[in-house]
Amino acid sequence: MKAILFGAALTLAGVSLATSGAEAKGCLKGAAVGGVAGHVAGHGVLGAAAGCAVGRHKANKRDREQNQAQPAR
Repeated sequence: MKAILFGAALTLAGVSLATSGAEAKGCLKGAAVGGVAGHVAGHGVLGAAAGCAVGRHKANKRDREQNQAQPAR
């Protein structure tokens, strides 16, 4: 169990260092959720990576929608 938690912590640390501030928000949240789901399925690191990708996609989509809703100056 300690090895799994250590691996998840390393994954999250590596992901947070590899992304910029705007991308890290969605990535970290998605990686945490995906890591837990992947752990239950037996693939924690793969779940964290997939969760990061999904989280980044959702955060970018939300940012685009907010930018389109604001009137241009």
